[in-house]
Amino acid sequence: MANRKQSLNRDTKETQITVTMDLDGTGATRVSTGSGFFDHMLTLMGRHGFFDIEIDATGDLEVGCHHTVEDVGIVMGKVLASVLADKKGIARYGSAAVPMDEALARVDLDLSNRSVLVYNVPLARVQVEGFDGGLIEHFFQALVLQSGLTLHINLEYGKDPHHCFEAVFKAFGRALHNATRVDPRVKDVLSTKGTL
Repeated sequence: MANRKQSLNRDTKETQITVTMDLDGTGATRVSTGSGFFDHMLTLMGRHGFFDIEIDATGDLEVGCHHTVEDVGIVMGKVLASVLADKKGIARYGSAAVPMDEALARVDLDLSNRSVLVYNVPLARVQVEGFDGGLIEHFFQALVLQSGLTLHINLEYGKDPHHCFEAVFKAFGRALHNATRVDPRVKDVLSTKGTL
């Protein structure tokens, strides 16, 4: 299997983003987006998915962190698309359910080259430590559109919004790890069509 580490940049008038991901890492992360809460969520994703992630993001935070959150999703999606270009030899599907105290989140995904997001997390109007909870859906939507990922995120239940989002990001990391792992039984791509 080829090197599954990639680094990409995105520079716009609104943001400057660099994302480096190694799918075969140990969960080492260094994340700086200007939002402590978002940094925490991305760190959890990397740690529980065993991805090495470095993210440097600067943006127009004086108008909020919408552009930064969305653009991190864009770049991360492009990194995944590049690293997994032919999808050969990988498990393709991944699922994970993660509890975080009273909250439980489930994530199911398919590295299908079909960009679909199903997002059942009813916390769009919630503020968590100064962070707009609705931006989490924007992050995943941007990631899905750039990576060709089919992604279903379901918050089964939970009361504390921080715990709910933490369960979501941990579950996403674990599900993505399961889907991207190399399976020696998969000689080409895991599809009866022979392509994805």
